[in-house]
Amino acid sequence: MPNKRLPMRKIKEVLRLRYVCGLSEREIARSCNVTRSTVGNYLRRATVAGLDWAGAAEITETEIQARLFPVIVPASAAARPPPDCEYIYNQLRGYKNVNLTLIQLWLEYKEKHSDGYQYTQFCEYYRRWRGKLDFCMRQEHRAGEKLFIDYSSGHSVVDLATGELLPTQLFVAVWGASNHTYAEATLSQTLPNWIGSHVRAFEFFGCVPRMLVPDNLKSGVSKACFYEPEINPTYAEMAEHYGCAVLPARPRSPRDKAKVEGGVLVAQRWILAVLRERTFYSLSELNSAIRECLERINARTMRRMGKSRNELFEALDRPSALPLPPKAYEYAEWRKARVNIDYHIEVDGHFYSVPFQLLRERLDVRLTVSTIEVLHKGERVAAHARSCVRGQPSTLRDHMPPSHRQYAEWSPSRFIQWAGKTGAATAQLVEKILLSRTYPEQSYRACMGIMRLTRQYEPSRVEAAARRALEYNTCTYRSVCSILASGLDSRSEPKLERRHATLPLHDNIRGPEFYN
Repeated sequence: MPNKRLPMRKIKEVLRLRYVCGLSEREIARSCNVTRSTVGNYLRRATVAGLDWAGAAEITETEIQARLFPVIVPASAAARPPPDCEYIYNQLRGYKNVNLTLIQLWLEYKEKHSDGYQYTQFCEYYRRWRGKLDFCMRQEHRAGEKLFIDYSSGHSVVDLATGELLPTQLFVAVWGASNHTYAEATLSQTLPNWIGSHVRAFEFFGCVPRMLVPDNLKSGVSKACFYEPEINPTYAEMAEHYGCAVLPARPRSPRDKAKVEGGVLVAQRWILAVLRERTFYSLSELNSAIRECLERINARTMRRMGKSRNELFEALDRPSALPLPPKAYEYAEWRKARVNIDYHIEVDGHFYSVPFQLLRERLDVRLTVSTIEVLHKGERVAAHARSCVRGQPSTLRDHMPPSHRQYAEWSPSRFIQWAGKTGAATAQLVEKILLSRTYPEQSYRACMGIMRLTRQYEPSRVEAAARRALEYNTCTYRSVCSILASGLDSRSEPKLERRHATLPLHDNIRGPEFYN
């Protein structure tokens, strides 16, 4: 067996020193810092290959090595058909759900090629091919540019009411350039907790990154896609409020956010491991302990950098980051709602009005703790105070069509006021009609009918008809219409003391004088 091969640049140097400089093997060995036997081995190989310095100077080091160390392939190995590594790779990826293994694929390979490789060499051949696919790109992190975000399982909290252990989620955010880290525990990864953790992280840092790089969880990315991920509307609105962009990591690509993957590992080692023996009875108590651990993590000097995360953050990320806005983002949810036939939309069991022109349109709804906004094609068309009363409407007069708006303005006092413009008897008649029903709304149509009689008859005639209806105690819309149609409003009648003294008062008893 030959001695260990020299680096290719030294093989060429050995040939130069021998054929150009005329040095001995001992001198060449001292110059190249190798053994004399190695130098002799290479010179003998060069002689066998017919290679001198004139030929070596014109070819590359790789070609020199190939001529000095030709690869001899055994006849048996050369005749064996190689495995189709790309086919094996695709099969293993495509059939994970059936637990496909290499041994099954080797059996299929041997059925086709009985003289093929045995299982050990088959696996080695594939693993060498597979190892060349596993490469990654070194990422460059500009100061103040990216904040990487991810979740990890957190420390449990004891429920004081039931004594149960409540699992928590550890939110971790890491700056790209400085590795400055923030972490907190939440009960879930739902949208309110996701947004709230971001807001508190920005307040902790005192500045905002230019880009957010989250994982593809539903709270941040509504629909994961390699080319065009769909960002959750609330998350996108929060990013717009702070002036930053959202750049989600590719699905199933943890190397896109290697910074936060390392940050999660640091948090697990220096936060969860430190707190593993402690018992917490509230989320705030747990987060106070996490904040103490965070201060130690960010203040600790990193061995490779020679500085702490705090020092790097102040020197790199903070000067280049965006400032915090004057007001923190107020959490808001976005939903879709279709306008019903009564120009109201339903949100959490309550009904909110929108302009009647948007009947049956599908609108965007933005909900905060105290308000609700309705948007159509990006423009706000309605705003209400948020109500928790289920089954009740919140209606604005401006959203009604004119006919409904007029009906909404109806009230007993309004009808009496309208009737008073015609005369005192008309106002008294309307008031009596309103009092005749259990609910005043049941008399609105009758009162409206009496008021519209002024369009057909002179107001003085309507007033006279109302006076006659009051005298005969026939206070109905039909009675007034009959009086006007028969002209009884223009007749003067004598006093009816005698009639009223002998006959009981009732709507159905009118007396003979009524028919004169």
